[in-house]
Amino acid sequence: MDIQRIIVFIVFSMSIVLLWDAWQKEHETPAPPVAVHATSAVPSAVPALPQPAVPGAPAATPLPAHVPVVHVRTDLFSADISTLGGDIDHLALLRFNAPGKRAQPLVLLDPRPSDLYMTQSGFVDSGLPDHKMLYAAPRTNYVLGAGQKHLALSFDWAANGLQVTKTYTFTRGSYVVGLTYTVKNATQRVVRPVAYFQFLRNGAPPAGNPRFVKTFTGPAYYTAKGKFQTVDFSDIAKGDLTLPGSVDNGWIAMLQHYFLGAWLPEGTVARQFYMRQVGPDRYTAGVMVPAGQLAPGATLALPMRLYLGPEDPVRLGALAPGLNLTVNYGWLTVIASPLFWVLAFIQKGVGNWGLAIILLTVLIKLVFFPLSAKSYRSMAQMRVLAPKMQRIKEQYGEDRERLHQAMMELYKTEKVNPLGGCLPVVVQIPVFITLYRVLLSSVDLRQAPFVLWIHDLSVPDPYYVLPIVLGLVMLLQTRLNPTPPDPMQAKVMMIMPLAFGIFFLFLPSGLVLYYLVNNLLSIGQQWYITRSLERHKSGHGER
Repeated sequence: MDIQRIIVFIVFSMSIVLLWDAWQKEHETPAPPVAVHATSAVPSAVPALPQPAVPGAPAATPLPAHVPVVHVRTDLFSADISTLGGDIDHLALLRFNAPGKRAQPLVLLDPRPSDLYMTQSGFVDSGLPDHKMLYAAPRTNYVLGAGQKHLALSFDWAANGLQVTKTYTFTRGSYVVGLTYTVKNATQRVVRPVAYFQFLRNGAPPAGNPRFVKTFTGPAYYTAKGKFQTVDFSDIAKGDLTLPGSVDNGWIAMLQHYFLGAWLPEGTVARQFYMRQVGPDRYTAGVMVPAGQLAPGATLALPMRLYLGPEDPVRLGALAPGLNLTVNYGWLTVIASPLFWVLAFIQKGVGNWGLAIILLTVLIKLVFFPLSAKSYRSMAQMRVLAPKMQRIKEQYGEDRERLHQAMMELYKTEKVNPLGGCLPVVVQIPVFITLYRVLLSSVDLRQAPFVLWIHDLSVPDPYYVLPIVLGLVMLLQTRLNPTPPDPMQAKVMMIMPLAFGIFFLFLPSGLVLYYLVNNLLSIGQQWYITRSLERHKSGHGER
């Protein structure tokens, strides 16, 4: 009875199911939220911070019918900054195309309710402006010139003896936007500014998110003590979040597939993170930073960095500790990071991500060649024994005990371990799953062409050629395996190529390409080992 092949299949399948389930739970798409103002970040010596006004609160001064917007264009961004709050409410990444629209840039920040995602910042109480206050802007259009490295633009607010200038600094080639508040106290009282910096977004995944692959959309934060943490919108809606108290390190971000926004406080200033639901399908996630004490006549500057761009682990790792973890490979990060490094290194040499995937697959196959050879040798031995096993089954019929005993004697006589192929396969599963995660998470594969009709390795094959070929290859591989004596098991093994073929119809073509190449290499190795063993057994050849 060839239970070995079934065990291999079960182990492999269950591993995939369990990992997939863990992925689903870890990256479950959140539920509706609520919008908030600022919240929390204070040094240990500072008392608990007051809660800011809810974003829907009326502005302190009447607003014009049309709020002026400042347009900014750099080598990386096309952005709109509203004079209401001086916040970025629309931003397009010029080097990335919108899903399915190669002529249009990808929109990361958007004020429309259906795609709501924007930045907000201001001050909590103290008479200073929140994100509902109207600023004045000297100009409405800024462009980073050809020979210009930096582009700075400012917004001004003044009332009751307090003056605030909000300055953005864009840098050529950088997805980091500098934001500095300059506060001047012209009153006769001491002011204690507490600034907040937050993201406001709805709970829906962005347009173009994979339909049949679960990816995470929602807030994440990092501290040296608590490390990297993601939070589902559904948990925010429950109102039972427990975030760390005031700390002097860490950042907060809003993640989605391939891209993120992150507030990155500079230095070791005190800060406190918060997340809230502020309305139907509205959530905020941000950080509060106290600026200390501002005496009458004094001026202070409060800097903040804002990252708005791709989830590039190399770029992010250089910006802040733990920021590269937003490219979340899960518990397999220790394997995934080196794999991605090797994949990127190969791509630099060949100039094509599809070809790099093929070469990486060959390299992995070579590394695991000894283990694979042992597995296929065990399968080949079982295939050679298949006629003898069939005769034993016919001899003992329904006598399960005698049948099992005769099988064990046959294995012992032929020196065959029926489970010899399991362990080598199980050992390789983490690597296969890790590469799956690497290919799924790598923004470099987004809209990366391969050959002919495959113009984007991050989306399914538009003509389903690769999945169909993969199904046929898996069917051929099934033919090479020993046929299970049990008719039901045999039917299951024949159905699997069809089931997997259908499953792969909806996966990114880069992943399908990897599995196709891996299976082709496996077939070649399996065919060679099987034929060698059969010739050896028949006396027509030797190993």
